[in-house]
Amino acid sequence: MAEFTLPKGSRVKKGRTFPAPEGATNTKRFHIYRWDPDVGGNPRMDTYTVDLDECGPMVLDAVIKIKNEIDPTLTFRRSCREGVCGSCAMNINGTNSLACTTPIEDFKGDVMVNPLPHQHVVKDLVPDLSTFYAQYNLIQPWIQTDTPAPTQERLQSREDRAKLDGLYECILCACCSTSCPSYWWNGDKYLGPAALLQAYRWLVDSRDEATGERLDMLEDPFRLYRCHTIMNCANVCPKGLNPAKAIAEIKKMMLERQF
Repeated sequence: MAEFTLPKGSRVKKGRTFPAPEGATNTKRFHIYRWDPDVGGNPRMDTYTVDLDECGPMVLDAVIKIKNEIDPTLTFRRSCREGVCGSCAMNINGTNSLACTTPIEDFKGDVMVNPLPHQHVVKDLVPDLSTFYAQYNLIQPWIQTDTPAPTQERLQSREDRAKLDGLYECILCACCSTSCPSYWWNGDKYLGPAALLQAYRWLVDSRDEATGERLDMLEDPFRLYRCHTIMNCANVCPKGLNPAKAIAEIKKMMLERQF
């Protein structure tokens, strides 16, 4: 394997190196972002060599193995390991993705693992998603109605239910929003792809009766209109969703209600 070098001008310094286990022949090197707020200073990239013959097939398997057997100080989020919870979203070799559904074999050389970009780092691979969740709460992701509740449930036609396909599957992993340049530069004002996808999910729900109020909330120079259809969001979504299309549909709804 080629010697690992950091990009020229990087503020992340080269850190510790952990060699391969004795006798291991099928190995892979993982360069992992490390930063501890209790220690301070600039972050570093530690290098771990993992025996793939004793490791599961996914990047998350390697990260868990590193924490369990090599370096217990490594900090990251994970939960379901099935691509459902979104906890293990990371930047892997420059692309936001879920570590639990990213095969190690997809990478021919070394694997570089960073936290999701352009977010404050809590520690190591854990980004601060407080703003992200606050924006999700802002779009009020629940059914709002004025009519009395039915005795059993609010019914939908099959056609109306089908409109939610490609929207409800979002797992709020933040891969899309943290890959969006508009969100990088205006993350405090622009709601971002994930929140806007969820906003559209409720706008097109036939059971919801707050369409006007929802559109009023989004009628803002920054909350909605910072999207420039770069499509990074759709390219990285681990569930194959298209937030850019949802944002375009919201803009269309904004235009249609003016006439």
